Amino acid sequence: MFYFITVLIFIVCILLILIVLVQNSKGGGLAANFSGSNQVMGVRKTTDFLEKATWTLVGALFILCVAAAGTITHEEDNTNESLIKEQIENAQDPTAVPGNFPLSAPAEEADPEE
Repeated sequence: MFYFITVLIFIVCILLILIVLVQNSKGGGLAANFSGSNQVMGVRKTTDFLEKATWTLVGALFILCVAAAGTITHEEDNTNESLIKEQIENAQDPTAVPGNFPLSAPAEEADPEE
């Protein structure tokens, strides 16, 4: 599902780029070429359509991004725990005396030569 939404996001982005490139804030752009007086859809209608299409694509992009964030899979894998966490759990108490450390002086053995 995540990959399908990602593909839709790319398609919407490409369409949004094309729609924005067609527009011109000063009334020019590709929309100005359709300025015939006897056309059904004049310049003003074309500008309105491009503006509505831009806002629609922006809204669709926002919704798709939120949906993509919601469909990201989070794998629960306990084998990939942090190495630092493992070291902390396996650490020994530094104040504890090790078991193999002698606590008293070794007893002197009697010399066999005596």
